Amino acid sequence: MRVNQIQKLYDGFEDRTFIHMSTNMNREGLLISERIEEIMMMCDREHPVYEQISSFSIALYTLGFFNCDDLMSFQDIDAHEAAVILSEHFEKFNQDNLPQEYNITESKEQYMLVVGDPLFPVHFAVLADTACSKPFFSKLPFFGSGFDSLEELVNEFSGIEGISPDDFHFFKKTRSGAIPASSIGKIYIVKNY
Repeated sequence: MRVNQIQKLYDGFEDRTFIHMSTNMNREGLLISERIEEIMMMCDREHPVYEQISSFSIALYTLGFFNCDDLMSFQDIDAHEAAVILSEHFEKFNQDNLPQEYNITESKEQYMLVVGDPLFPVHFAVLADTACSKPFFSKLPFFGSGFDSLEELVNEFSGIEGISPDDFHFFKKTRSGAIPASSIGKIYIVKNY
């Protein structure tokens, strides 16, 4: 029954090919797919109704960072706030180490493409499905939300504010309770007196 309900949500939406209807979809994957569907209905490329919402907010809302009921009930964040969230909840990740077969609805890992200096980001895009020709989901400044390839995002942002192809960085969401990268390998000695 659950698969039928999910399938019913996506009937007629050919852009949603990244959603694989399988038993591998976990609870968080279902929530992510519902948030993407909500964003696509409100910020579709053909009708970018909510132009004032930043790509940072769209990407982080997709990943479930905001404790709110829907897209309209959260406060938009700016580049400074996005950089803080990025430094606190994500770690830099080498593009070569990205999984070859990845689908956000089936994996516990979450990846994000950051355009610009991570301390002063210009754009966030969520990696959704590496099997698709357009694996990144984000909201472009003037065209609403949708899916793009890495090449399309490089073409979109290169030259803006001095952005070059070297200014595209990959980040992986850290799991809650994970050891911070700065603490890995450190030994702590606790003495009882």
